[in-house]
Amino acid sequence: NSHTPGLDMGVEHIGMFSLVMYCMIIVVGTVGNGLVIYVTVFQRKKTVNSVWFLNLALADFLFTAFLVFTAVSLSQQHHWPFGEFMCKLNNFVSLVNMFASVFFLTAISLDRCLSIWVVVWAQNKRTVGKAQVISAVIWLAAGICIKNKHWTLCIFRFVMGFLIPFLAIFFSHVAIGIRARRLQRMRKQRRHRIIFAIIFAFFICWLPFHVLGFIQLKFHHYSDIQNIVQVIGPLTVSLAFINSCLNPILYVFMCDEFQKKLKQSICFVIESTLAEDHVLLGSSHSHVTGTPQRCTVEEKQAVTSPTFIETKLVSTEIQASSEEDFNK
Repeated sequence: NSHTPGLDMGVEHIGMFSLVMYCMIIVVGTVGNGLVIYVTVFQRKKTVNSVWFLNLALADFLFTAFLVFTAVSLSQQHHWPFGEFMCKLNNFVSLVNMFASVFFLTAISLDRCLSIWVVVWAQNKRTVGKAQVISAVIWLAAGICIKNKHWTLCIFRFVMGFLIPFLAIFFSHVAIGIRARRLQRMRKQRRHRIIFAIIFAFFICWLPFHVLGFIQLKFHHYSDIQNIVQVIGPLTVSLAFINSCLNPILYVFMCDEFQKKLKQSICFVIESTLAEDHVLLGSSHSHVTGTPQRCTVEEKQAVTSPTFIETKLVSTEIQASSEEDFNK
């Protein structure tokens, strides 16, 4: 072993820091994306945006949930105690959901941009069915990016998993900002903060991951470089995982409409449960008194079930804010 004591200490400290980060990402990522899945599942009417957010949250949820196995391995000095099958499954699920998350971010950005710039097209052609087909294609495309590492696939992953998505996200949100500024549909400072946060988060979370992949392949014969890669590798992976925690915050939780839907969903579950109890109690009571009870779960659902209202796009009122985007 050619490691120096200083390098070994650095690897140990970075490993401990990465383990703490992994644990935080697991909690925040699974809870945050789980809430998004929970709210979108409880809606009655499916919309284009709800399809995007559901698939993005599902990819990020699985991505962060399977991090548990990596965290356990890291806590045991990279020893994998779960067997060969779980090792392959963990790599497969992590990579597929990693790229699916990136691709869905790209789809959301392009869809938002088209919705406010090509209003007539969006009103006529933007449908839930097409969004579902595109989502299936995205999952299939994500599966293509999980082969063994070599230069061709490394370049492919960088181009398809970072460069093209970053350019699409960057120019889409710049266009959204320009359009929103013309229409004065958002407060200037808030608009700039959201756009900057989305672009910066994607760039800073994913660029180190891909750069390190190139370095690892280019200098795989150099032990000193590989030692450095071993030290900073867990940090770049942590940054990539952090993006899956930020997605619900940047794309959903900042939307006031989501907060309303979340409250309505929780109330729906509670009231539905109480309604069922009431029906059972009412039925027992009716056997005793002979008086029929007419409180049904369906009546409760008609009042309390949340819906995502598909807002019609018109040329004079284009929805540029994140709150309005979530409600399309």
